[in-house]
Amino acid sequence: MDVTLRIWQKSDRDELTKLANNIKIWNNVRDRLPHPYRLPHAVAFIKFCRKLDPPHIFAIDAGGELAGCIGLELQEDISRVSAELGYWVGEPFWGQGVATDAVRLMIEYVLLRFPHLVRIYARVFDYNRASMRVLEKNGFHLESIQRRSALKNEKIIDEYVWVKFR
Repeated sequence: MDVTLRIWQKSDRDELTKLANNIKIWNNVRDRLPHPYRLPHAVAFIKFCRKLDPPHIFAIDAGGELAGCIGLELQEDISRVSAELGYWVGEPFWGQGVATDAVRLMIEYVLLRFPHLVRIYARVFDYNRASMRVLEKNGFHLESIQRRSALKNEKIIDEYVWVKFR
């Protein structure tokens, strides 16, 4: 499947709402992704992303369809050489290599567009082995396991920190 990253379009709002309003996705991301995910959330998110300069949160397109989201959270102050990578792929696209391709494309973009970044990392909940495999296939290595560091669904969980250096 042909995977690309692109700027969010206003017309993505309905499909974004449909894909992101999925408890299986919410279970694997930070709580700041609202659940249930509604149209006003999509409208506000797309508006926010379209203002970023340079852009660093993209729509994942798979075969001409909106498939998910990938982005960087640029760090500040003494951590300004680092960025946190986050992504999710809609359930209809699971198991098709979409996330693996999207992460590869994002890393290529980061290396070109953000030459000051030397460290890209991702935090993955202990039960999300598929996401760990995506990162591993893209040259990330497990840097640490932060024991009992997060609260998700009223359960204390470990976070696995995966890192890739320039």
